[in-house]
Amino acid sequence: MAEKSFKYVIVGGGVAAGYAAREFAKQGVKPGELAIISKEAVAPYERPALSKAYLFPEGAARLPGFHVCVGSGGERLLPEWYAEKGISLILSTEIVKADLTSKTLVSAAGESFTYQTLVIATGSTVLKLSDFGVQGADSKNIFYLREIDDADKLVEAIKAKKGGKAVIVGGGYIGLELSAVMRLNNIEVSMVYPEPWCMPRLFTEGIAAFYEGYYQNKGVNIIKGTVAVGFDTHPNEEVKEVKLKDGRVLEADIVVVGVGARPLTTLFKAQVAEEKGGIKTDAFFKTSIPDVYAVGDVATFPLKMYNDIRRVEHVDHSRKSAEQAVKAIFASEQGKSIDEYDYLPYFYSRAFDLSWQFYGDNVGETVLFGDADPNSATHKFGQYWIQDGKVVGVFLESGTPEENKAIAKVAKVQPLVSSLDQLAQEGLSFASKI
Repeated sequence: MAEKSFKYVIVGGGVAAGYAAREFAKQGVKPGELAIISKEAVAPYERPALSKAYLFPEGAARLPGFHVCVGSGGERLLPEWYAEKGISLILSTEIVKADLTSKTLVSAAGESFTYQTLVIATGSTVLKLSDFGVQGADSKNIFYLREIDDADKLVEAIKAKKGGKAVIVGGGYIGLELSAVMRLNNIEVSMVYPEPWCMPRLFTEGIAAFYEGYYQNKGVNIIKGTVAVGFDTHPNEEVKEVKLKDGRVLEADIVVVGVGARPLTTLFKAQVAEEKGGIKTDAFFKTSIPDVYAVGDVATFPLKMYNDIRRVEHVDHSRKSAEQAVKAIFASEQGKSIDEYDYLPYFYSRAFDLSWQFYGDNVGETVLFGDADPNSATHKFGQYWIQDGKVVGVFLESGTPEENKAIAKVAKVQPLVSSLDQLAQEGLSFASKI
């Protein structure tokens, strides 16, 4: 098989790859210089759509509607766009071997690709219950959600099990978003997670109490403090029951598992420096190997604001880190310099008629403000995190675009706070004054 050579190769075809491609085009990449190699069969798309609008019972999102870069208000990059720019979009191609010394990648089909500069954008893969040895975890109708193929299978199952029962395993992003979308499809939902409250990596008990109450009002049965330990099936091998550690058994026609993800770094093990579960980079997403960059979920990078190094799994960082790396590649070639990556952590979610945003760091003391009653008609509330007398993080539910901009500014500026009681009284108006 003939070897294919490119000046630049992006390995991985997710959000980061799409935004990197757009930046390559902006920087003036020449036709034939860039290839994106992806194991998925479609051009890069906005992954968050899969757990939201893709599963709606009416007006569902479908490709080409959510190819990158529509998620950030940019032009939609259809497959033709790559062709017009002379970018090789090599789809349905899984790279199984990477040799960073010889700058060679080998696919599952035995194809060889060489490059001068590599951008690692392999993203994450979901953790599966079979990884933990859970009995019956390979039964039919147990789903994970990462790629469009997963979403298509789930759409078919929802249609086939109208009015049925779903068990959602996990209380994080996937758990909350999928529980909501299952209820919209008129499916009975039980959500099971081991922690004392939902989304524990970000939410405090006060924030979580609102969402748990709201979801219960929408008919979601929330079961905390236990885990799924096994599955029973019908004769056709479709899941029938979920066995919980606390002894309870839940009927299920569909099970969706969202128990976390791990970065796909295996290809590069022992070839690049790693830290905190990811590939270690500098503020320009350069790795320890010359001409190799890592972006998105796989990168452990300097978080300048907090004088820390972290790995961030979120679409916003995937987009921005990809753009930063490509700018750095061209600056390096031209003997120029660019500013270091100075990222303000940002997370968001939408479910039912709710929409929250969070900026900054969730450490220190907390102040809850606004109307956090799940039975309220308004449900606008938020929370500040205060460390060393400064506001370092802000969460807001149901904010307007202006209010969301205001809380982002607060998290960036980190204003001093003299009194937590006064901050609680001022609530959102504190952010509006900054």
